[in-house]
Amino acid sequence: MTTTLPLVQSDSFLTLHYRLGGPAGNAINTFDGKPATLTLGTGELSPALEAYLVGLEEGARATFEVPAGAAFGERNPAMQQWLDAKVLREMGDPQESFRVGDVVEFPTPDGQGKFAGAVMQVRYSFGKDDLEAVLFDFNHPLAGQPVTFEVHVIGVL
Repeated sequence: MTTTLPLVQSDSFLTLHYRLGGPAGNAINTFDGKPATLTLGTGELSPALEAYLVGLEEGARATFEVPAGAAFGERNPAMQQWLDAKVLREMGDPQESFRVGDVVEFPTPDGQGKFAGAVMQVRYSFGKDDLEAVLFDFNHPLAGQPVTFEVHVIGVL
């Protein structure tokens, strides 16, 4: 008697290890720790990445080379925005300092989640050390880049 392993479907609840890497290396890697649990179709992974999972059977290991821009879209210049120091103080720690390359988390407008932005530039008042504004990049770090997507599907419900 042959047993059929469950297949990933568009609404499956999964336990898996996965690694997302771009030209600069890994952006996310669960292989060195606890596996991820997620439900397809809820926005936890991009729809393009979810499409690679659909049809895999429980226990499957696979690596996919995702073309530039397909996993997280193209880089959008409109996603780079200056935030005034006053706004930053209201949203977080008034004493926080910012350095190029820092990743800062912000609450979503509904307060239910978070999103992140990478610091691109910091502007101070002329002749002073007073923070004036910070330029953030809210694009996904792998937007516009080719992505290697490696998975090990541990469980499918």
